[in-house]
Amino acid sequence: MTSADQTATSLSWRPMAAAGCAIVAFAALLALSWYSAATLFLLFAGILFGVFLNALSELLKRAVGGSHAVRLTIVCIALLLLFTGIIVLGGTTIARQAGVLTTTLKSQIGTVKEFLDQHGVDTSFLDLGALTASDNAASASSRGLPNAGAIASGTSTVVTESLKLLAGLFSTVGNIFVVIFLGTLLAAQPSVYRDGLLRFVAEPRRAAAAALIDDLGETLRRWLLGQIVTMTSIFVIVSIGLSIIGIPGALALGLQTGLLTFIPTVGAVVAGVIIVLASLGSGWPAVVGAFALYVVVQFLEGNILTPLIQRRAIEIPPATIFGAQILLGVLFGLWGIALALPLIAVVKVVLRHLYRNEDVAAVA
Repeated sequence: MTSADQTATSLSWRPMAAAGCAIVAFAALLALSWYSAATLFLLFAGILFGVFLNALSELLKRAVGGSHAVRLTIVCIALLLLFTGIIVLGGTTIARQAGVLTTTLKSQIGTVKEFLDQHGVDTSFLDLGALTASDNAASASSRGLPNAGAIASGTSTVVTESLKLLAGLFSTVGNIFVVIFLGTLLAAQPSVYRDGLLRFVAEPRRAAAAALIDDLGETLRRWLLGQIVTMTSIFVIVSIGLSIIGIPGALALGLQTGLLTFIPTVGAVVAGVIIVLASLGSGWPAVVGAFALYVVVQFLEGNILTPLIQRRAIEIPPATIFGAQILLGVLFGLWGIALALPLIAVVKVVLRHLYRNEDVAAVA
């Protein structure tokens, strides 16, 4: 084989080698994303919180002006005071109502299970095994004093469950701290991180990348502000409405309904089921009134609040959102369900810019 043939052969293998490396790199990226999905969702939540802080800072700029650092400090202090005030003034009430609500829901689930069992409906999905085991243990202890082995076993179980509870508590607090800390750092110097990302982009495409980043930030900013206003409105309406109807735990129910509003479609269904279950113990008039309030609230949210407040922040069909929630929920659990909508919004903005750039290149 001549040197020319060897050169031609080596040149023909280069595209195949590059394609193979690209496939391996893409597979490695998918594997890394799969095994670190929880961390990636946590980082994305931190980015959302940073966008939220930056959005509040921009709103404050229109009112009082000043530097970004001063405005962000004011926003953080105001949020801290608001959160502290909610805990001090309403924390005890919410905690008490949440305890009552939990007891009521357990009782009503048992009632529903018994009713369905009597009518031949399979209720294995309503797992009350933990409650039954607890009741059996209580009745067994009432029949006589436990022996030493039972005491040792019970002590070991208590220690194990306590350690699990502490681990879950530290994990939750740690995740919240990561989200707040990361979001605050991003909001403190947004231009630094924006310019840092642009340095990894080639010079000819840097303007398009900058437009993409700015569009992503603006879309998420408008959606978050509208979502906060919508959640607050739902919380106030549901709390007042359930108090008028006479449902126990109205404040706690309003709070959970407002929080679940962050999750479209799925959150509304879960909130409605909880409201109806909580109202079962107050009689059928209360059930009808609670269900009517839920229907009115969903109508207001879907036809007035969301279109009026968010306008065209995120234009995504409901079926697309629900399908994405199912897919991401099956793959990644609660994180996928909760963050499905902003993730779809990010994908939509990226695709819009990619197609726009392709159209511009085709015209050129």
